[in-house]
Amino acid sequence: MSTVKIYIVYYSLYGHVEIMAREVQRGANTVQGVEATLWQVPETLSDVILQKMKAPAKADDVSEIRPEQLLEADGFIFGFPSRFGVMAAQCKAFFDATHEIWKTQALAGKPAGIFWSTGFHGGGQELTALTAVTQLAHHGMIYVPLGYTFGTGMFEMNEVKGGSCYGAGTYAADGSRQPTELELKQAFHQGKYVAEIARKLKRPNPQT
Repeated sequence: MSTVKIYIVYYSLYGHVEIMAREVQRGANTVQGVEATLWQVPETLSDVILQKMKAPAKADDVSEIRPEQLLEADGFIFGFPSRFGVMAAQCKAFFDATHEIWKTQALAGKPAGIFWSTGFHGGGQELTALTAVTQLAHHGMIYVPLGYTFGTGMFEMNEVKGGSCYGAGTYAADGSRQPTELELKQAFHQGKYVAEIARKLKRPNPQT
C-alpha cells in the first residue's frame, strides 16, 4: 500500500504561521497511510532587512522547497501571513516560479487546503483564502475548504478566533499574540481533514 504524501508548504516571518503549520502536520500524520512533511518557501528579503524587521531565525529543521518538488506530493496545505488581503510576496514568488509545472498541468486533480495569519479582524481572514484560490485554480488543483466540519469550534463567540470555512487561521495582532488552543485545534483538524480527502482521492478502493 503506497504512502500518501502531504506537503505542508508555508512562509512565516514572525513564527505564527510556523506554529500553525506544525499543528497542521500533526493532524495530517494521524491519518493512517499518510506522511506529512513541512516545507518553507524561500525567503526573498535580505538578511539586513530581516534584521531591521527584528524577524526571528527560520526553523532549522524545515527545508526550503523547490517548485519541482511539488510533483512528489499527493496533496498540499499552504500557509502564509496576509499582506493587504493576499498571500505574502514570498509565497506569490514561489507560485510564480511554478510556471514550468503549470504548462504541464502536473498538479491538476491534487487536493490543496489553505491556512493563514492576519493582524486583525479586517486583515483578510476570508479574503486571503479567496485570493489564494486563483493559484490553485490555474494549476487545476482541487481546493479543499474546511466548511463547518470543525463543529462547535466554528461558532465560538466568547473568544477571539481566526479561521473560517475556508481554512484555519490565527490573529497576530501587533505580533505579540500567539495562536490560541482553539485555533491550534482547528489547524490540527484541517491537517487531518485534508489528509483524509487526499487519501480517498489516491485510494478510491480501500483494498488497493
